[in-house]
Amino acid sequence: MNASNLSATFGWPIIGIVAFMVGGLIVVSERWHGRLTGDTDMHKPQAMHAHAAPRVGGLAVVAGSLAGLLVLGPSNMTLTWLWPALFVSAMPVFVAGLLEDITKDIGSGKRLLAAFISAAIAWWLLGGVSRVGLSWADSLLSAWPIISLLFTMVAVGGCTHALNIIDGMNGLAGMIATLMAVSLALVAWQVQDMPIFLIATALASATLGFLVWNFPFGRVFLGDGGAYFVGFMLAELAVQLVVRNPGVSPFYALAVLFYPVFETLFSIWRRKFKRGVPVDQPDALHLHQLVFRRLVRVTFSRDRRHALPALCNAMTSPYLWALALIGLVPATLWWDNAWILCLSMGAFAAVYIWLYIRLATWRRPRWLLLPSLGRGVRRD
Repeated sequence: MNASNLSATFGWPIIGIVAFMVGGLIVVSERWHGRLTGDTDMHKPQAMHAHAAPRVGGLAVVAGSLAGLLVLGPSNMTLTWLWPALFVSAMPVFVAGLLEDITKDIGSGKRLLAAFISAAIAWWLLGGVSRVGLSWADSLLSAWPIISLLFTMVAVGGCTHALNIIDGMNGLAGMIATLMAVSLALVAWQVQDMPIFLIATALASATLGFLVWNFPFGRVFLGDGGAYFVGFMLAELAVQLVVRNPGVSPFYALAVLFYPVFETLFSIWRRKFKRGVPVDQPDALHLHQLVFRRLVRVTFSRDRRHALPALCNAMTSPYLWALALIGLVPATLWWDNAWILCLSMGAFAAVYIWLYIRLATWRRPRWLLLPSLGRGVRRD
């Protein structure tokens, strides 16, 4: 076993352990920083938890990823510049998110602007979107750098912001991000892009280390800083995988990130055109919130004599994991086939909309109720 394989073999557990230890440090020291870092507002529309917990779990993911750079970086020449460039690029949006976690006073517009700045830095250091699978658009992106810059800022910045939208249940955003990172790693492995493979697997390992504290009991939350950092890294890895490997379809970059992207676009449409409210106004009508209230919580709250179990929040996430796999699995298998990638996104969107309509109108599918308790719940 050569030095490169040896460092990779032992590097991934080290990355997970570092993230786990930093997460544990955040949990055990909560008594000293909880007033600043705790998610204490239980009355905001999007709140789905019963107890306050630190919102700075992103520090664990960043620490684990940094450990990955130190452990795996020396084994690959490209990593020595690619990974640091990604870290530098991610700092504006990570810091903006972390400040929101602590001060609760950094508006969504400012955080989105920080995401655009991070995307612009990455474009300057690493290059940006140069092809989207449409000949006329590819010509424009190649001939006009300013168009490539603007498109990259919107695409990467938007995807970065999108992951934060689904960060509402224990284990939801963290596991979805892990599945996306694994998909990126598998495709990178197939095209022999080892730097992308190593960074993606390191990100997955760091996120899993954090998830030990987040799922199922929610002892620490990913927070805006963590969601933005992970979202930015995933978006940039998807862009770079396509840029560096002509055989990978540009549609793969969208397909692998499609769940949070579609959630964001659907939420904008729902707020703007259905409810007539500002698109950045928080609400409790995201799909994961409907699943929580109308598939999970309702099973227990029918009988008001019994309190909701501690794991009720976490029981929601597996529904969304399964939903995300509808698009992720075919995207990972057919990463070079634009038609199948488009069909996979269409299938995901169809199932999402069907489930959303059923839950929003209280016509929940009985077979989706919790198996051990669903028989005793009448249909509305």
